[in-house]
Amino acid sequence: MQAVACLLGRMVTSKMDKTVSTQPDVKQQVREFYDQVGWHQVDAGLYQNAHYEDLRPVSREYIHRCHLRVGRYLRPSGRFLLDAGSGPIQYLDYLEYSRGYQYRVCADISIVALQEARVRIGSHGLFVVADIARLPFKLEAFEGIVSLHTIHHLPEDEHLTAYRELHRVLVRGCTAAIVNGWPSSRLMSAFKPLIRLSWRVRSAAGHLTGKKTSAGKPKRLKSTDDAAPKGTFTNRHDYDWVMNMVGSHMVVEIRVWRSVSVRFMRTLIHPRLAGRFWLSLIYWLEERYPHDFGKNGQYPLIVIRK
Repeated sequence: MQAVACLLGRMVTSKMDKTVSTQPDVKQQVREFYDQVGWHQVDAGLYQNAHYEDLRPVSREYIHRCHLRVGRYLRPSGRFLLDAGSGPIQYLDYLEYSRGYQYRVCADISIVALQEARVRIGSHGLFVVADIARLPFKLEAFEGIVSLHTIHHLPEDEHLTAYRELHRVLVRGCTAAIVNGWPSSRLMSAFKPLIRLSWRVRSAAGHLTGKKTSAGKPKRLKSTDDAAPKGTFTNRHDYDWVMNMVGSHMVVEIRVWRSVSVRFMRTLIHPRLAGRFWLSLIYWLEERYPHDFGKNGQYPLIVIRK
């Protein structure tokens, strides 16, 4: 209880009442989707939302290394780390971010997410139903903050508010690491002709062999980079908006979290075509040019310093 008292600046319930009254349709839609669908397990340790990630063995090491990038931009230890829009702490790699902290504070609009997160981290966690754009925490309450794939679920006019809220509750001299997607990616756009060609080749191969595969007819793959799961709302801002709008209120740096999309990996990365090698090469290039790949790739890592 003392830990909770150190964090809370106002009553959480009043915050949530305000959230529902200001943006009822968008936020309730997102909450209901994750409560009813997104954060329900469909396999041991896997949630329905994992369908929008590439979890094949050929991609596993690359995704693992990208997940661990977040920790580089956080203070390694402290009392409180805020996971803003925590979900259920979906992947085991995410646990690394708070390993050196006394508490991981999971804040999410979905009660199911928090229930699942409690199962995963138990007494290491504090769990608060909260809106990332109206955090119920005191000024400078957290030595570290992570927010993964969350801000894009807010109404457009609340994105800047969310960044300012994260900055407000961050301890001076510390950093927040925010992962989101760009609305479009120059790097992925350059590969669109090759992706279309790959679909045509696979479709033709399916006709020749008489086998109907998922690639028999080119179609959109629902994924976090090009389409939201049915029932969710997403709205993304581009690089210039982040640097000009967010950057006018706080120190912002753009680094790479992951430069390639799920569509790219599912279509072009295959174990029989040296898939692991190509992902290793992509990772090496991302490490060498983190700003360029963060700016022009699919998923930037937005670092806020205070």
